[in-house]
Amino acid sequence: MRTFFVIAMDCEAECVVRHLTAAAESREWGRRVVRGSLAGVPVAVVVSGVGKANAAAAAQFAVQSGAELVVSMGVCGGFERGMKVGDLFEVDRAVQYDFDLAAVNGTAIGVLNERTSPYIPMATTGRYPAKTLATGDHFNDNTDDLPLLSSLGVGLRDMEGAAVAQVCETAGVECRALKCVTNVLGEGATGQYRENLAKCLEILSGAVPKYV
Repeated sequence: MRTFFVIAMDCEAECVVRHLTAAAESREWGRRVVRGSLAGVPVAVVVSGVGKANAAAAAQFAVQSGAELVVSMGVCGGFERGMKVGDLFEVDRAVQYDFDLAAVNGTAIGVLNERTSPYIPMATTGRYPAKTLATGDHFNDNTDDLPLLSSLGVGLRDMEGAAVAQVCETAGVECRALKCVTNVLGEGATGQYRENLAKCLEILSGAVPKYV
């Protein structure tokens, strides 16, 4: 199975790249791409850049390059009581919580124009607990989004995962997500993210060799 990791930032990508054998790096369509072998499996790492548009473009590149599995991997925020910094989760469904066509057709927030549900299903391995992921082009410390996220049953939040899932669903390609929590609800997202990023990257890196 040809596996492509779609990862927002170089520091997150290194969690995979450091484990590759016979790694070869290139620039393709303006993005860093590293191809190699991970535990005997051919993989590629595409560094998308932050945000939904970047993630979708990178996922489309992966699909058109022959990906049979796309993995969205990186750090995220945690939105359930009891979650701890460094916890690892998979994603069983994702929603774009900043997508809203309610004024046009009365659909609920997150319902893409071609869908009837706000949730895009994702594949899981069962190795880690699975949560609902909310994706939006926001990173902030305010609590304005909390009522909406609560109504959507969100456990995790990032800026890329649901966009990757949307592209993969459309193309009929399996999509997974592996996320590590850098910041938890109610304790200041920005400060926690900066303080905990390095720790969480090490945790992600440790999980990579057994994930494909």
